[in-house]
Amino acid sequence: MLPRLRAAFSPFFKCVSIVVLGAALAAPAADAGQRKSTASKKTVSLAKRAPAASKVSLRKQAPRTRGTRSVSASVRKPVMAAAAMRAKPSFGELAGLHSSDDLLDLKSSVALVIDQDTNEVLLSKNDHAVLPIASLTKLMTGLIISQAHLPMDEPITITEDDIDTEKNSRSRLAVGTTLSRREMLHLALMSSENRAAHALGRTYPGGLGAFVTQMNLKARLLGMSDTRYVEPTGLSSQNQSSARDLAALVNVAHTDPVLREFTTSPSYEVAVGRRTLQYRNTNRLVKSPDWDIGLQKTGYISEAGRCLVMQAEISGRKLIMVFLDSAGKLSRIADAERVRSWLESTAGLASGSHQAQAIKG
Repeated sequence: MLPRLRAAFSPFFKCVSIVVLGAALAAPAADAGQRKSTASKKTVSLAKRAPAASKVSLRKQAPRTRGTRSVSASVRKPVMAAAAMRAKPSFGELAGLHSSDDLLDLKSSVALVIDQDTNEVLLSKNDHAVLPIASLTKLMTGLIISQAHLPMDEPITITEDDIDTEKNSRSRLAVGTTLSRREMLHLALMSSENRAAHALGRTYPGGLGAFVTQMNLKARLLGMSDTRYVEPTGLSSQNQSSARDLAALVNVAHTDPVLREFTTSPSYEVAVGRRTLQYRNTNRLVKSPDWDIGLQKTGYISEAGRCLVMQAEISGRKLIMVFLDSAGKLSRIADAERVRSWLESTAGLASGSHQAQAIKG
């Protein structure tokens, strides 16, 4: 009986075994499939997040790129500016005057110091060299205006013609600004205002051409044979002179009370509309207690270098000082200080002629 039952149920048990075995085999496969599906989802999720991470990376790099360009530009500008400055040597440098030596180690390639009362030359260095004189020109401009006895209260208006197209220099006197002739002259002589100086020449009787003619005629009358003017500001390198000629001009200009006052004012202000413009003297020595300056004028364009002329009293002695083509922003001031120290010394005052011969360049 038992064998028969076994025989009867044997096919059933085989089927159940096959089903159970299949389920057992299918479970790992399903689990593996689920894991694969989960892994696929994670991969997709990471793939979707990847662009976001990439964007963040780009944003972080962007400032570095801008910073690099900014630094490069900031470094490049001074280099280009320095190259531009080196590309424009002064006329004195081109003429080889910078190689001239002197016992005072002056940085000006041209220098002249004269006793105003005796005309004794105390110091001389390339004093016959003819060079551009920059805004020293304005001393002659001021002399012509002052001696013309024009109405000093007459209003003068800045026009487009007064804008500098030679050097593109800046000015706080905008087109349309109206000041009196006196104010224009004060600004031109004290702070070297180019538009003011040009306006003074432009409004001279007969116009700018007549004014420049008068400048050159006056130079001839003063015996300034090395001097030539083409305009009233000094922006043109064609305005040229020598230290000898400029000393003669300073000597005459010093007799004019208007020029003495305007060139030595430490500061000055003018009312322009509702504003008040404040100006300072271009020569800081006028404020120094160590100096007694009766008249002065500074000048600078690249072709002329730094220039300075002065009438000053040192140790009771009236002197005329001329410095041309000085290299360095403060070098003309330093040269004047060196000369003053030398003149104040016992040896300098006692043996001016002997020292002058030794210092001649």
